[in-house]
Amino acid sequence: MNIPNKMSAEEAVKLIKSGDRVLIQGGSATPQALIKAMVARAPELRGVEVVHLHTEGECGYTAPELSKSFHTHAFFIGGNIRNMVGLTVDYIPIFLSDIPSLFRLGYMELDIVLVNVTPPDKHGFCSLGVSVDIVIAAIEMGKKVIAQINPRMPRTFGDALVHLRNFAACVEIVEEIQEMHMAAPSKAEEQIGKNIAGIIDDGATLQMGIGGIPNAVLTYLNNHKNLGIHTEMFSEGIVDLVLNGVINGSKKKVNPYKIVSGFAMGTRRLYDFMDDNPEIEMLDITYVNDTAIIRQNPKVTAINSAIEIDITGQVCADSIGLRMFSGVGGQMDFMRGAALSKGGKPIIAITSTTLKGVSKIVPALKVGAGVVTTRAHARYVVTEFGVANLFGKTLKQRSQALRDIAHPDCREDLDKTIFERFGSSLV
Repeated sequence: MNIPNKMSAEEAVKLIKSGDRVLIQGGSATPQALIKAMVARAPELRGVEVVHLHTEGECGYTAPELSKSFHTHAFFIGGNIRNMVGLTVDYIPIFLSDIPSLFRLGYMELDIVLVNVTPPDKHGFCSLGVSVDIVIAAIEMGKKVIAQINPRMPRTFGDALVHLRNFAACVEIVEEIQEMHMAAPSKAEEQIGKNIAGIIDDGATLQMGIGGIPNAVLTYLNNHKNLGIHTEMFSEGIVDLVLNGVINGSKKKVNPYKIVSGFAMGTRRLYDFMDDNPEIEMLDITYVNDTAIIRQNPKVTAINSAIEIDITGQVCADSIGLRMFSGVGGQMDFMRGAALSKGGKPIIAITSTTLKGVSKIVPALKVGAGVVTTRAHARYVVTEFGVANLFGKTLKQRSQALRDIAHPDCREDLDKTIFERFGSSLV
Protein backbone atom coordinates (compact mmCIF):
# COMPACT_ATOMS: atom_id res chain seq x y z
CA MET A 1 0.00 0.00 0.00
CA ASN A 2 1.15 3.53 -0.76
CA ILE A 3 2.18 5.24 2.47
CA PRO A 4 1.35 8.97 2.59
CA ASN A 5 3.61 11.56 4.22
CA LYS A 6 6.58 9.21 3.93
CA MET A 7 9.94 10.75 4.80
CA SER A 8 13.17 10.14 6.70
CA ALA A 9 13.32 10.24 10.48
CA GLU A 10 15.41 13.42 10.25
CA GLU A 11 12.73 15.11 8.16
CA ALA A 12 9.86 13.83 10.34
CA VAL A 13 11.19 15.22 13.62
CA LYS A 14 11.37 18.69 12.08
CA LEU A 15 7.70 18.82 13.00
CA ILE A 16 8.87 19.21 16.61
CA LYS A 17 9.21 22.88 17.59
CA SER A 18 10.72 24.56 20.63
CA GLY A 19 8.27 24.57 23.52
CA ASP A 20 6.35 21.54 22.24
CA ARG A 21 5.14 18.71 24.46
CA VAL A 22 6.16 15.35 22.95
CA LEU A 23 4.70 12.01 24.10
CA ILE A 24 6.77 8.90 23.38
CA GLN A 25 5.22 5.44 23.17
CA GLY A 26 6.93 3.34 25.81
CA GLY A 27 7.85 -0.12 26.96
CA SER A 28 9.08 -2.52 24.31
CA ALA A 29 7.59 -0.29 21.61
CA THR A 30 9.88 2.66 22.35
CA PRO A 31 10.60 4.16 18.88
CA GLN A 32 14.38 4.46 19.04
CA ALA A 33 14.93 5.77 15.50
CA LEU A 34 12.61 8.71 16.12
CA ILE A 35 14.10 9.41 19.55
CA LYS A 36 17.64 9.50 18.18
CA ALA A 37 16.58 11.84 15.36
CA MET A 38 14.86 14.12 17.88
CA VAL A 39 17.91 14.20 20.14
CA ALA A 40 20.11 15.08 17.15
CA ARG A 41 18.08 18.28 16.83
CA ALA A 42 18.93 19.38 20.37
CA PRO A 43 21.09 22.36 19.25
CA GLU A 44 18.09 23.94 17.52
CA LEU A 45 15.40 23.05 20.07
CA ARG A 46 14.64 24.73 23.40
CA GLY A 47 12.16 23.87 26.13
CA VAL A 48 10.75 20.66 24.66
CA GLU A 49 8.79 18.71 27.28
CA VAL A 50 9.00 14.93 26.86
CA VAL A 51 6.33 12.79 28.54
CA HIS A 52 5.98 9.00 28.73
CA LEU A 53 5.46 5.91 30.79
CA HIS A 54 8.64 3.94 31.30
CA THR A 55 10.68 3.47 28.14
CA GLU A 56 13.25 0.90 27.10
CA GLY A 57 16.59 1.56 25.44
CA GLU A 58 18.47 4.79 24.92
CA CYS A 59 17.03 8.05 26.25
CA GLY A 60 19.53 10.68 25.13
CA TYR A 61 17.00 13.45 25.74
CA THR A 62 17.65 13.12 29.50
CA ALA A 63 21.37 13.96 29.22
CA PRO A 64 22.26 16.85 31.57
CA GLU A 65 24.05 18.74 28.80
CA LEU A 66 20.78 18.84 26.85
CA SER A 67 18.71 20.26 29.72
CA LYS A 68 17.99 23.50 27.83
CA SER A 69 16.56 21.49 24.95
CA PHE A 70 14.61 18.73 26.73
CA HIS A 71 13.01 18.10 30.10
CA THR A 72 11.14 14.88 30.89
CA HIS A 73 7.94 14.40 32.88
CA ALA A 74 7.56 10.67 33.52
CA PHE A 75 4.40 8.86 34.61
CA PHE A 76 6.57 5.89 35.62
CA ILE A 77 10.31 5.71 36.20
CA GLY A 78 12.23 3.04 34.35
CA GLY A 79 15.81 2.03 34.98
CA ASN A 80 17.09 4.02 32.01
CA ILE A 81 16.06 7.40 33.52
CA ARG A 82 16.21 6.67 37.25
CA ASN A 83 19.51 8.48 37.85
CA MET A 84 18.18 11.59 36.13
CA VAL A 85 15.17 12.09 38.43
CA GLY A 86 15.48 15.52 40.04
CA LEU A 87 17.88 16.66 37.32
CA THR A 88 16.37 16.43 33.84
CA VAL A 89 13.45 14.18 34.84
CA ASP A 90 10.47 14.91 37.07
CA TYR A 91 7.89 12.34 38.16
CA ILE A 92 4.11 12.75 37.91
CA PRO A 93 2.30 10.60 40.53
CA ILE A 94 -0.88 9.25 38.96
CA PHE A 95 -2.85 6.04 38.65
CA LEU A 96 -2.15 4.36 35.34
CA SER A 97 -5.89 4.27 34.61
CA ASP A 98 -6.10 8.06 34.95
CA ILE A 99 -3.35 9.04 32.51
CA PRO A 100 -5.51 9.01 29.34
CA SER A 101 -7.86 11.47 31.07
CA LEU A 102 -5.04 14.00 31.18
CA PHE A 103 -5.15 14.07 27.39
CA ARG A 104 -8.88 13.58 26.77
CA LEU A 105 -9.99 16.18 29.32
CA GLY A 106 -7.44 18.76 28.24
CA TYR A 107 -5.24 18.81 31.31
CA MET A 108 -2.19 17.98 29.19
CA GLU A 109 -2.22 19.00 25.53
CA LEU A 110 0.10 17.02 23.27
CA ASP A 111 1.79 18.67 20.31
CA ILE A 112 3.64 15.62 18.99
CA VAL A 113 3.19 11.87 19.55
CA LEU A 114 5.95 9.43 18.55
CA VAL A 115 4.83 5.85 17.89
CA ASN A 116 6.20 2.54 16.60
CA VAL A 117 3.68 0.60 14.48
CA THR A 118 3.32 -2.25 12.01
CA PRO A 119 3.12 -1.69 8.26
CA PRO A 120 -0.46 -1.01 7.12
CA ASP A 121 -2.83 -3.74 6.01
CA LYS A 122 -4.68 -3.47 2.70
CA HIS A 123 -7.19 -1.13 4.33
CA GLY A 124 -4.53 1.25 5.63
CA PHE A 125 -4.64 0.19 9.28
CA CYS A 126 -1.40 -0.12 11.27
CA SER A 127 -1.15 -1.78 14.68
CA LEU A 128 0.39 -0.35 17.84
CA GLY A 129 1.53 -3.89 18.60
CA VAL A 130 2.93 -4.43 22.07
CA SER A 131 1.92 -1.05 23.54
CA VAL A 132 -1.60 0.40 23.40
CA ASP A 133 -1.97 1.49 27.07
CA ILE A 134 -1.99 5.33 27.16
CA VAL A 135 -0.88 5.73 23.54
CA ILE A 136 -4.28 5.34 21.89
CA ALA A 137 -5.60 8.33 23.86
CA ALA A 138 -2.49 10.30 22.92
CA ILE A 139 -3.07 9.58 19.23
CA GLU A 140 -6.70 10.66 19.56
CA MET A 141 -5.78 13.97 21.18
CA GLY A 142 -2.30 14.75 19.86
CA LYS A 143 -1.95 17.52 17.29
CA LYS A 144 0.55 15.60 15.14
CA VAL A 145 1.55 11.94 15.20
CA ILE A 146 4.86 10.73 13.79
CA ALA A 147 4.83 7.00 13.07
CA GLN A 148 7.78 4.68 12.77
CA ILE A 149 6.51 2.01 10.33
CA ASN A 150 8.30 -1.11 11.47
CA PRO A 151 7.79 -4.68 10.17
CA ARG A 152 9.34 -6.11 13.35
CA MET A 153 6.37 -4.93 15.41
CA PRO A 154 3.83 -7.74 15.96
CA ARG A 155 0.35 -7.04 14.66
CA THR A 156 -2.18 -7.05 17.49
CA PHE A 157 -5.89 -6.27 17.73
CA GLY A 158 -8.39 -4.69 20.12
CA ASP A 159 -7.74 -0.94 20.33
CA ALA A 160 -4.36 -1.32 18.63
CA LEU A 161 -5.44 -0.52 15.06
CA VAL A 162 -4.78 3.01 13.82
CA HIS A 163 -5.30 4.24 10.25
CA LEU A 164 -2.54 5.88 8.24
CA ARG A 165 -4.67 9.02 7.99
CA ASN A 166 -3.83 9.74 11.63
CA PHE A 167 -0.11 10.16 10.90
CA ALA A 168 1.36 13.52 9.93
CA ALA A 169 4.64 11.79 9.05
CA CYS A 170 5.63 8.19 8.39
CA VAL A 171 9.14 6.78 8.62
CA GLU A 172 9.75 3.31 7.18
CA ILE A 173 12.46 1.55 9.15
CA VAL A 174 13.34 -1.95 10.32
CA GLU A 175 14.08 -1.82 14.04
CA GLU A 176 14.07 -4.69 16.52
CA ILE A 177 11.47 -4.43 19.26
CA GLN A 178 13.04 -3.95 22.68
CA GLU A 179 13.41 -7.32 24.41
CA MET A 180 13.46 -8.12 28.09
CA HIS A 181 15.30 -11.29 29.07
CA MET A 182 14.49 -12.48 32.57
CA ALA A 183 17.06 -14.07 34.84
CA ALA A 184 16.06 -17.32 36.50
CA PRO A 185 14.11 -16.73 39.73
CA SER A 186 16.10 -16.92 42.95
CA LYS A 187 15.35 -19.65 45.49
CA ALA A 188 13.33 -17.15 47.52
CA GLU A 189 11.35 -16.10 44.44
CA GLU A 190 10.74 -19.74 43.57
CA GLN A 191 9.26 -20.35 47.02
CA ILE A 192 7.13 -17.22 46.79
CA GLY A 193 5.86 -18.43 43.43
CA LYS A 194 4.95 -21.76 44.98
CA ASN A 195 3.21 -20.05 47.91
CA ILE A 196 1.14 -17.85 45.61
CA ALA A 197 0.25 -20.67 43.24
CA GLY A 198 -1.12 -22.50 46.28
CA ILE A 199 -3.79 -19.82 46.82
CA ILE A 200 -4.75 -19.34 43.17
CA ASP A 201 -8.06 -21.05 42.43
CA ASP A 202 -9.06 -22.81 39.24
CA GLY A 203 -11.03 -20.40 37.07
CA ALA A 204 -9.19 -17.35 38.42
CA THR A 205 -8.50 -14.26 36.32
CA LEU A 206 -4.86 -13.23 36.70
CA GLN A 207 -3.10 -9.89 36.77
CA MET A 208 0.64 -9.94 37.18
CA GLY A 209 3.62 -7.98 36.02
CA ILE A 210 7.13 -8.92 35.02
CA GLY A 211 10.02 -10.24 37.06
CA GLY A 212 11.26 -13.22 38.97
CA ILE A 213 8.21 -13.63 41.20
CA PRO A 214 5.51 -13.52 38.46
CA ASN A 215 7.58 -15.88 36.34
CA ALA A 216 7.96 -18.23 39.29
CA VAL A 217 4.20 -18.15 39.92
CA LEU A 218 3.51 -19.11 36.31
CA THR A 219 5.81 -22.14 36.48
CA TYR A 220 3.67 -23.58 39.29
CA LEU A 221 0.33 -23.25 37.49
CA ASN A 222 0.60 -26.17 35.09
CA ASN A 223 -1.95 -28.22 37.02
CA HIS A 224 -4.48 -25.40 37.27
CA LYS A 225 -7.56 -25.20 35.06
CA ASN A 226 -9.45 -22.54 33.13
CA LEU A 227 -7.36 -19.53 34.11
CA GLY A 228 -7.91 -16.18 32.45
CA ILE A 229 -5.78 -13.08 31.88
CA HIS A 230 -6.88 -9.47 32.39
CA THR A 231 -3.75 -7.49 33.18
CA GLU A 232 -2.13 -4.15 32.44
CA MET A 233 0.92 -6.02 31.14
CA PHE A 234 2.10 -9.55 30.50
CA SER A 235 5.32 -11.35 29.64
CA GLU A 236 6.14 -14.58 27.91
CA GLY A 237 5.61 -16.70 31.00
CA ILE A 238 2.00 -17.05 29.91
CA VAL A 239 2.80 -18.50 26.48
CA ASP A 240 3.28 -22.13 27.51
CA LEU A 241 0.23 -21.99 29.78
CA VAL A 242 -1.88 -20.80 26.85
CA LEU A 243 -0.46 -23.46 24.55
CA ASN A 244 -1.12 -26.13 27.17
CA GLY A 245 -4.71 -25.01 27.71
CA VAL A 246 -4.24 -23.89 31.33
CA ILE A 247 -5.04 -20.31 30.33
CA ASN A 248 -8.17 -20.26 28.16
CA GLY A 249 -10.33 -17.47 29.61
CA SER A 250 -13.42 -19.68 29.65
CA LYS A 251 -14.57 -18.51 33.11
CA LYS A 252 -14.16 -14.79 32.49
CA LYS A 253 -17.30 -12.65 32.46
CA VAL A 254 -15.67 -9.72 30.64
CA ASN A 255 -13.84 -10.47 27.38
CA PRO A 256 -14.19 -14.25 27.81
CA TYR A 257 -11.69 -16.42 25.95
CA LYS A 258 -9.48 -13.35 25.41
CA ILE A 259 -6.14 -12.31 26.88
CA VAL A 260 -6.71 -8.66 27.76
CA SER A 261 -3.77 -6.33 28.32
CA GLY A 262 -2.44 -2.82 27.75
CA PHE A 263 1.18 -3.63 26.96
CA ALA A 264 3.57 -6.58 26.83
CA MET A 265 7.28 -7.07 27.37
CA GLY A 266 9.41 -10.11 26.69
CA THR A 267 11.55 -11.70 24.02
CA ARG A 268 10.96 -12.32 20.34
CA ARG A 269 9.18 -15.56 21.24
CA LEU A 270 6.45 -13.55 22.96
CA TYR A 271 6.16 -11.07 20.10
CA ASP A 272 5.85 -13.88 17.55
CA PHE A 273 3.13 -15.45 19.73
CA MET A 274 1.26 -12.15 19.77
CA ASP A 275 1.56 -11.51 16.05
CA ASP A 276 -1.79 -11.76 14.27
CA ASN A 277 -3.22 -13.63 17.28
CA PRO A 278 -6.96 -12.88 17.71
CA GLU A 279 -6.92 -14.39 21.19
CA ILE A 280 -5.04 -11.31 22.40
CA GLU A 281 -6.79 -7.97 22.78
CA MET A 282 -4.54 -4.98 23.46
CA LEU A 283 -6.81 -2.30 24.89
CA ASP A 284 -6.92 1.27 26.15
CA ILE A 285 -5.57 1.28 29.71
CA THR A 286 -8.62 3.29 30.84
CA TYR A 287 -10.63 0.14 30.18
CA VAL A 288 -8.05 -2.47 31.22
CA ASN A 289 -7.42 -0.84 34.59
CA ASP A 290 -10.98 0.25 35.32
CA THR A 291 -11.97 -1.16 38.71
CA ALA A 292 -15.58 -1.46 37.55
CA ILE A 293 -14.43 -3.71 34.68
CA ILE A 294 -11.86 -5.69 36.67
CA ARG A 295 -14.30 -6.62 39.43
CA GLN A 296 -16.75 -8.26 37.00
CA ASN A 297 -14.39 -11.15 36.33
CA PRO A 298 -14.40 -14.00 38.88
CA LYS A 299 -11.64 -14.70 41.36
CA VAL A 300 -9.40 -11.88 40.15
CA THR A 301 -5.96 -12.60 41.56
CA ALA A 302 -3.75 -9.53 41.35
CA ILE A 303 -0.06 -10.05 42.10
CA ASN A 304 1.99 -6.92 42.70
CA SER A 305 5.35 -6.13 44.25
CA ALA A 306 6.61 -3.65 46.82
CA ILE A 307 9.77 -2.04 48.11
CA GLU A 308 8.80 -2.29 51.78
CA ILE A 309 5.75 -2.89 53.96
CA ASP A 310 5.28 -1.62 57.50
CA ILE A 311 3.81 -3.79 60.23
CA THR A 312 0.36 -2.24 59.83
CA GLY A 313 0.20 -3.12 56.13
CA GLN A 314 1.13 0.15 54.46
CA VAL A 315 2.79 -0.70 51.15
CA CYS A 316 5.52 1.43 49.62
CA ALA A 317 6.05 0.52 45.98
CA ASP A 318 7.29 3.69 44.29
CA SER A 319 10.21 5.10 46.28
CA ILE A 320 13.12 4.26 48.53
CA GLY A 321 12.57 6.87 51.18
CA LEU A 322 12.67 10.22 49.43
CA ARG A 323 14.22 8.78 46.25
CA MET A 324 11.70 8.03 43.54
CA PHE A 325 12.32 4.57 42.12
CA SER A 326 9.36 3.58 39.90
CA GLY A 327 5.80 4.88 40.20
CA VAL A 328 2.24 4.31 41.32
CA GLY A 329 1.40 2.52 38.09
CA GLY A 330 -1.66 0.27 38.13
CA GLN A 331 -1.12 -1.39 41.49
CA MET A 332 -4.09 0.24 43.22
CA ASP A 333 -6.33 -0.19 40.17
CA PHE A 334 -5.91 -3.95 40.43
CA MET A 335 -5.60 -4.27 44.19
CA ARG A 336 -9.02 -2.67 44.56
CA GLY A 337 -10.48 -4.41 41.52
CA ALA A 338 -9.40 -7.81 42.86
CA ALA A 339 -10.78 -7.04 46.31
CA LEU A 340 -14.18 -6.27 44.77
CA SER A 341 -14.18 -9.34 42.53
CA LYS A 342 -16.17 -12.34 43.80
CA GLY A 343 -13.55 -14.64 45.28
CA GLY A 344 -10.79 -12.17 44.36
CA LYS A 345 -7.36 -12.05 46.00
CA PRO A 346 -5.22 -8.90 45.97
CA ILE A 347 -1.64 -9.98 46.69
CA ILE A 348 1.55 -8.10 47.50
CA ALA A 349 4.51 -10.40 46.91
CA ILE A 350 8.00 -9.60 48.19
CA THR A 351 11.16 -11.37 49.20
CA SER A 352 11.52 -11.02 52.96
CA THR A 353 14.83 -9.12 52.70
CA THR A 354 16.84 -7.08 50.25
CA LEU A 355 19.95 -8.54 48.64
CA LYS A 356 21.87 -6.96 51.53
CA GLY A 357 19.78 -8.79 54.12
CA VAL A 358 17.68 -5.80 55.21
CA SER A 359 14.11 -6.69 56.13
CA LYS A 360 11.39 -5.47 53.76
CA ILE A 361 8.81 -5.85 56.53
CA VAL A 362 9.61 -2.88 58.73
CA PRO A 363 8.37 -1.18 61.91
CA ALA A 364 7.74 2.03 59.93
CA LEU A 365 8.28 3.10 56.36
CA LYS A 366 11.32 5.22 55.60
CA VAL A 367 10.94 8.98 55.83
CA GLY A 368 9.47 10.14 52.55
CA ALA A 369 8.37 6.67 51.42
CA GLY A 370 5.23 6.73 49.29
CA VAL A 371 2.19 4.71 50.34
CA VAL A 372 0.91 3.21 47.10
CA THR A 373 -1.41 0.63 48.67
CA THR A 374 -2.94 1.80 51.95
CA ARG A 375 -3.26 -0.43 54.98
CA ALA A 376 -7.01 -0.56 54.36
CA HIS A 377 -6.45 -1.95 50.84
CA ALA A 378 -3.77 -4.49 51.77
CA ARG A 379 -5.07 -8.06 51.93
CA TYR A 380 -2.65 -10.90 51.15
CA VAL A 381 1.08 -10.43 51.66
CA VAL A 382 3.33 -13.28 50.53
CA THR A 383 7.03 -13.89 51.18
CA GLU A 384 9.12 -17.03 50.87
CA PHE A 385 8.16 -17.77 54.48
CA GLY A 386 4.41 -17.88 53.99
CA VAL A 387 1.14 -16.07 53.37
CA ALA A 388 -0.39 -13.40 55.63
CA ASN A 389 -4.05 -12.51 55.15
CA LEU A 390 -4.60 -9.07 56.71
CA PHE A 391 -8.27 -8.67 55.83
CA GLY A 392 -10.38 -7.81 58.87
CA LYS A 393 -7.44 -7.89 61.26
CA THR A 394 -6.60 -5.23 63.84
CA LEU A 395 -3.32 -3.35 63.65
CA LYS A 396 -1.95 -5.61 66.35
CA GLN A 397 -3.11 -8.80 64.64
CA ARG A 398 -1.76 -7.82 61.24
CA SER A 399 1.59 -6.82 62.76
CA GLN A 400 1.90 -10.34 64.17
CA ALA A 401 0.83 -11.92 60.88
CA LEU A 402 3.45 -9.94 58.99
CA ARG A 403 6.07 -10.73 61.60
CA ASP A 404 5.40 -14.43 61.05
CA ILE A 405 6.32 -14.22 57.34
CA ALA A 406 9.37 -11.99 57.87
CA HIS A 407 12.87 -13.45 57.67
CA PRO A 408 13.65 -15.37 60.89
CA ASP A 409 16.73 -13.22 61.46
CA CYS A 410 14.56 -10.11 61.51
CA ARG A 411 11.70 -11.28 63.69
CA GLU A 412 13.26 -10.42 67.04
CA ASP A 413 13.48 -6.74 66.13
CA LEU A 414 9.89 -6.82 64.90
CA ASP A 415 8.78 -8.52 68.13
CA LYS A 416 10.33 -5.66 70.08
CA THR A 417 8.54 -3.08 67.96
CA ILE A 418 5.20 -4.89 68.23
CA PHE A 419 5.53 -5.12 72.02
CA GLU A 420 6.44 -1.43 72.36
CA ARG A 421 3.58 -0.33 70.13
CA PHE A 422 0.80 -2.77 70.98
CA GLY A 423 1.71 -4.60 74.18
CA SER A 424 2.28 -8.30 74.71
CA SER A 425 -1.19 -9.78 74.22
CA LEU A 426 -2.55 -10.53 70.76
CA VAL A 427 -6.18 -9.48 70.42
